[in-house]
Amino acid sequence: MAGDLDHVGWIMAQWRTERPDLDVSPQGIIGRLHRLAAHLDEELETVYRKYDLGHGEFDVLATLRRSGAPYELAPSDLAAQTMVSSGAVTKRVDRCVEHGWVTRRVGDSDARSRVVALTPSGLDLIDRAFEAHMANEHRLVGLLDDLERTRLAGLLEKWGRALGA
Repeated sequence: MAGDLDHVGWIMAQWRTERPDLDVSPQGIIGRLHRLAAHLDEELETVYRKYDLGHGEFDVLATLRRSGAPYELAPSDLAAQTMVSSGAVTKRVDRCVEHGWVTRRVGDSDARSRVVALTPSGLDLIDRAFEAHMANEHRLVGLLDDLERTRLAGLLEKWGRALGA
């Protein structure tokens, strides 16, 4: 890489040479967000693996836990809150059932409905894993000062809302 440029800066410099007629400045944001997201995923997965969890299992357990006692949701609610398809939820829940972290049962009010619930071992696991996850996230955002974190969070929220994300 040339000089003090990061990887994205180097790519942008190449494009400025090859296509000086195009404004490649959005790459400075979008390219860096893509690279950062990939790196953050690796950092988060490191903690999940310590608890024998993948991202999907962590997401299911955390969603059930944050829903409050009795820590159970319908699969459709899990899908809505985890922002994945019902098929993805089914696969994630299946893996959690295999490990004994959740149960799947018929709903109390409708025999056609299903409910996914944390087991005591699932509750214990997600409480321990979430504490480690939050410590990891604090470590990662701790590279920025308080004002930078507040501004970045606000900008990302504004941008996400504008994009309907």
